[in-house]
Amino acid sequence: MNTQTELLTIQEVAEATGLSVHTLRYYERIGLIHSIGRAQNTHRRYSMDDVGWIEFLKKLRATGMPIHQMLRYAELQRMGDETLPERLEMLKELRRNVEAHMAELQEHLKVIQYKIELYGELLAERTP
Repeated sequence: MNTQTELLTIQEVAEATGLSVHTLRYYERIGLIHSIGRAQNTHRRYSMDDVGWIEFLKKLRATGMPIHQMLRYAELQRMGDETLPERLEMLKELRRNVEAHMAELQEHLKVIQYKIELYGELLAERTP
């Protein structure tokens, strides 16, 4: 990464975030990422704040937030602190959904663990 100026190319941001260049351009085109500054050669130059925002978007997406809700959240964020109550509610709802999903996964894990133990016992009985 270009640590002297802390401005990164799209390839550097793709490498740092694990997102493709195509995804970064798509996120900018639909408004998830604000319009990125450009160098004199018209190439995008991302700041460390931009990278932080992209990492946050990745977390929202990974926890199951749909793109349309992410877009709403990004819009609210750009509007400033007066939207904090709505953003807080969005995040609380996301947390509830994630917790419910985690509970469901825990139940699935219990069944898998039961099967592992059962199969282990069955194999142990077969072994002389």
